[in-house]
Amino acid sequence: MVMPDQSSEDPYALHPESIEVPPKTFLGAFRRIGPALIIGAGVVGTGELIATTLLGAENGYSLLWFILVSCTIKVVVQNELGRYAIGTGETGLRAMDRVPGPRFRVSWLVWCWCLVQTISLAVHGGMFAGISEVLHEISPALSVGAWVWIVMVVTLVLLLIGRYSLVERVSIAMVIAFTVTTASAAVLLLTTPAYFSWSRLLDGLAFHLPEGSLVTAMAVFGITGMGSTDLIQYPYWCIEKGYARFTGSGDSTAAWVSRAQGWIRVMGIDVLSAMVIYTFSTVAFYLLGAGVLHGLGVVPQGSETIRILSSVYTETLGDWSRYVFLVGAIAVLYSSLFAGTAATARMFADFAALLRAYDGRNYRVRLRATRIFTAILLLGPVLVYMVLRDPVLMVIIGGVGQALMLPVVSFATLYLRYVHLPKAIVPKGWITLALWIASVVMLVMMGYSVLQRLV
Repeated sequence: MVMPDQSSEDPYALHPESIEVPPKTFLGAFRRIGPALIIGAGVVGTGELIATTLLGAENGYSLLWFILVSCTIKVVVQNELGRYAIGTGETGLRAMDRVPGPRFRVSWLVWCWCLVQTISLAVHGGMFAGISEVLHEISPALSVGAWVWIVMVVTLVLLLIGRYSLVERVSIAMVIAFTVTTASAAVLLLTTPAYFSWSRLLDGLAFHLPEGSLVTAMAVFGITGMGSTDLIQYPYWCIEKGYARFTGSGDSTAAWVSRAQGWIRVMGIDVLSAMVIYTFSTVAFYLLGAGVLHGLGVVPQGSETIRILSSVYTETLGDWSRYVFLVGAIAVLYSSLFAGTAATARMFADFAALLRAYDGRNYRVRLRATRIFTAILLLGPVLVYMVLRDPVLMVIIGGVGQALMLPVVSFATLYLRYVHLPKAIVPKGWITLALWIASVVMLVMMGYSVLQRLV
């Protein structure tokens, strides 16, 4: 539920009566997953539909390894931020506020998040543009600009009245249907020699530097799988799902440690389940971009983005599939816009509380702040679109900002693990090693990208 009723229990408060024993079996744990799937439904949007197919169109199959790394390497960071939220009950921004360094009311890292999140509003503008271009294709009587305003108003109303559960179920169902259709197109691609060969696919698993724009590669790394802002969002959904509330306030007793470890296991299943889903869909989109668009020699850009992207369907499934693509594109982009706005509004409301603009312990005031930021976060991207009018450019701008933030969030997570995470629930040695490796790899990749741009 995105906008809880004001009379509902504050999900951010840890009360003894909210404590719950975690499920013991895998099936029981699987039934309690959800936070990562919400974010997963959000990331199967502009990152896959626009940025990933664009990267494939520019580079062919050669960066398949890059896509797999982008989808999997950030999972360990997400898992450890979820562990921290369960162990402490702190939100993502409150955790980042603990990072030492210069401060002005809040940590420098929180200000960095604010900057990157503001830049990333361009991604939401790209979603508005994509949805509206699709609606214009279906109903050309209204201009793309008119559809943008209609989509904004409808989304604002839905979020403010709080009827997210129905929209969530419908959106996820449509995303699944669209992903299945995309996978079907990718399978049919395997039987089309003009666009596919196993040798090129296997070559794509070997290390290659980008042949196309390095900026595109940075953007894709920033927003496929979990972006930096998605990683900071994840603790909010873990808390609202109840994992921290079910665990209770950390007292390091044997009972608390047992509960914490149990809900951390549930969270781990949640993280891995979502990773499988969005990695599968991202690879399918990349293969279509690499096979069809690269084979045709076309690159999505400007107002022609949706028309060009639809060709990955029509070239493999036939002309009849154009409308399947259009309807599916609405589902994918809208679910991303909806879930992304809901999460970002929560974070900005928390940011305002950290700045002491209001008492964050007052749940009614927090809800009011969340609704205010919902309106701002919908209007802002629309205004950005009205200026730029290029969904691909908007996605690239937001993706680069997210990419540059990734190593910062990763090393901040390491700091939290060593300094502020309760000692009774520190991860196993191999998980800590994986966190170090992920952080170093992301730092090297982003450092190389920046150096190449400067050169």
